[in-house]
Amino acid sequence: MSDDHYDVIIIGSGPGGGSMAHSLAPTGKRILILERGPYLPREQDNWNAKTVFVDGKYQVDETWYGADGSSFKPGLHRYVGGNSKVYGAALFRLRERDFEEVRHPDGISPAWPVGYDAFEPYYTAAEKLFHVHGKIGEDPNEPRRTGDFPYKPVSHEPLIEKLSASWAQQGLHPFHMPMGILLDEDKHGKPTPTSICMRCDAFDGFPCLLNGKADAQVVCIDPTIARFKNVTLLTEAYAKRLETTPDGRTVKYVHVDRGGVMERYSADLFVVAGGALSSAQLMLRSYGPHHDNGLANGSDQVGRNYMRHNQSVLMAFLKEKNTTVFQKTLGCSDFYFGDEDYPHPIGLIQMCATTHGDQVRGEEVPHWLNDFLPQMPFNKIADHALDFWLSSEDLPIPENRIRYEGEKVFLDLTETNMEAHRQLTKRLERVMRASGSAPFLLERNLYLGKDIPIGGTAHQAGTMRFGTDPNTSVLDVNCKAHELDNLYSTDAGFFPSIGAVNPTLTIVANALRVADHLRERLGAKGVPAAQPAVGNSYVLAGHSPALEPA
Repeated sequence: MSDDHYDVIIIGSGPGGGSMAHSLAPTGKRILILERGPYLPREQDNWNAKTVFVDGKYQVDETWYGADGSSFKPGLHRYVGGNSKVYGAALFRLRERDFEEVRHPDGISPAWPVGYDAFEPYYTAAEKLFHVHGKIGEDPNEPRRTGDFPYKPVSHEPLIEKLSASWAQQGLHPFHMPMGILLDEDKHGKPTPTSICMRCDAFDGFPCLLNGKADAQVVCIDPTIARFKNVTLLTEAYAKRLETTPDGRTVKYVHVDRGGVMERYSADLFVVAGGALSSAQLMLRSYGPHHDNGLANGSDQVGRNYMRHNQSVLMAFLKEKNTTVFQKTLGCSDFYFGDEDYPHPIGLIQMCATTHGDQVRGEEVPHWLNDFLPQMPFNKIADHALDFWLSSEDLPIPENRIRYEGEKVFLDLTETNMEAHRQLTKRLERVMRASGSAPFLLERNLYLGKDIPIGGTAHQAGTMRFGTDPNTSVLDVNCKAHELDNLYSTDAGFFPSIGAVNPTLTIVANALRVADHLRERLGAKGVPAAQPAVGNSYVLAGHSPALEPA
């Protein structure tokens, strides 16, 4: 057997690819992981708000175009661990109703070809793998579970505890956020944020310098390649295209650009997990005699039905100073499926990472804020901010798509279901006003990117959706391409709809579900998946020394 042939090639090392590699590693099969980027450098700039948000140091340096021809820089991060290197580590299960057809004023959120029951055991495994801390029984829309969270919830700090109490007094049901985070426990077994994650000060959008966040590199890739010699990781390996056998039914090779040198690798099975947008691009680049519209694209659905949530990051202002270090611990789903004033799905409210002065400095501060916080120096305004991430459902429509025109990448986007997002903002304003905050909210544009449509490319999904009909979907129920006998995809491209919760846990659960199917194909059905490491024993794993923050 050639050294260039593998049993499985996984393209992408984010949650979908990393979880797949972690699950298949104990089979002993020869596995190659291809990652387009390098390891994200662990450096002081990881925690610098200006560097991360204003300068966009860790974003890809690419120019994409909207349908109107306007250009923008996509909010993508190509490193080992994928976009999870900068995700907020909020790890929700989709609600049971999210797997069913849901009607909105703007259209229909379609049903999934399999229901919640098919995902429930894999959600449980995913929560264990990604060290999810939470508390059952608080979230009124929490789906049915067969067990508790693997780790106890992250405690609220005093100001967040006060806010939670205020929301409860207003008749809401605030809950502890399900967080993927590596914590120590005190002598009473209560989770205690370590200096590793708490000095990080913020999860959303920041890389964690000391790897205290449960991202795909920390919990999947590094432990897997350290423990299993049959797994190989190639970094800075750009999968340019896939080549099929002459009959067009089987993928035979992946052509890889490594520093300008083209290499070719073959495998029995291929798993594409580069992210919903990047995976669709790979399919479109991989056209050939039997796939003149792109690989696996006989349905013309590759790249279409793009979703990204309608989301915004808002600041509320308090007269008192906010001294909270880690405020991403509180959520509210009371309006998820609507209320008596708006009987349609509305969305999810969750706390967001702490605002830094550099993130506010470039934004317009309204005059009313000077009346609420008189004589407040501009650079101190952020000290009084409470930060929220609002998500409502984006609906899949074929016209929302990623596509090529020659070498140019176009991302066509028409906003859908925006009234639900406006309703969600109104409800947050109402409950915050009752809690004593400023009467209006300020949108943190820099967080999501000034030049990108609302939500940027965060929470990307839907570009290679799965289903039972090859005419309307790209993948079957096992996430195998309808038209290829050995090509799978396990990023969020498979989503038929996106609900209003963060998609990462569903990506991981699905990758573990598909891995069970592949284990059977590989003749290793009885081989158990790898077990996640316990505690934070590999928090400091990585390829550069830990740095002490200043």
